[in-house]
Parts: sequence; C-alpha cells; structure tokens
Amino acid sequence: MLEADIIVTATGLNLLAFGGIQMTIDGEKVHLPDTMAYRALMLSDVPNFAYTIGYTNASWTLKADLVAEFVCRVLAHMEATGTSVVTPPRDPSVTEEPFMDFEAGYVLRAIDELPKQGSVEPWKLKQSYFHDVRSIRRADIADGVLRFS
Repeated sequence: MLEADIIVTATGLNLLAFGGIQMTIDGEKVHLPDTMAYRALMLSDVPNFAYTIGYTNASWTLKADLVAEFVCRVLAHMEATGTSVVTPPRDPSVTEEPFMDFEAGYVLRAIDELPKQGSVEPWKLKQSYFHDVRSIRRADIADGVLRFS
C-alpha cells in the first residue's frame, strides 16, 4: 500500500456547451443564456437546430434515440408541408429556470453560460425517460409552439 500525501477530489472538467461553437443568426451572435430549451432538444429562436443532452440518471443513448426520432418526424413534417425552417419561438410568459437541476461542480461552474429551461412544458426539462417517451416521442409536431416557414 502506498500512502498518499495529497488527494485531489476535483476532476477539473469544464462544461463547454455545443463544443464552444459560436452560433449566429443573420450575422448576430446567439447568446446561449438568452435562449430557452424547447423539449430539451431545440433552442428558442434558433432555426433548424437540434441537440442531444442525455440523462444524469440513465443512459444518454435513450435520450439520443428520442431526439433522433423527433427530428426525423420534424423533417417529415417539413417535407410534407413544403417548409424549410423550423423554430421554437420563445414564450415571454414562461419563467426562466436554470438549465439543469444538477449539483455537480462542472455543471454549476457553467450554468450561467447555458440556455435556460422554462417553468412549464414544453420548456421544462425532465430527467425521466418515461416522461420523455410521452412528451417527445408522442408529441404532436404541429404543437402550436414550433413555427414552420
């Protein structure tokens, strides 16, 4: 057995949303903290953009599958309706909350640089695969929130 002089318990991991890409819309930079997560897979007022963030309490691939299915349904809807742009416009009546309710240091260090979640669905994030099966897999694409053009 080797005695330790120092034990370092921190990972030093720093969360970098979307790999640090700088999104722009019509030449204007997108400031992530000004956006809100729609169904935890799109960002308010950012057209034609979807992402996957997995569960903190289950396999990330479960969420990735749900997001992929949803995006395929959105694309099929766009093809059927002859549209090429989909955007979830932000609802100003929805109260902002931190993106994740997760106390890990790497999340807390980055929380101010992340999008927000909302106080109600479809802006509220859940860490539940069973909830997401109902709210993502079975969601109506023409839900009154998504705008197609």
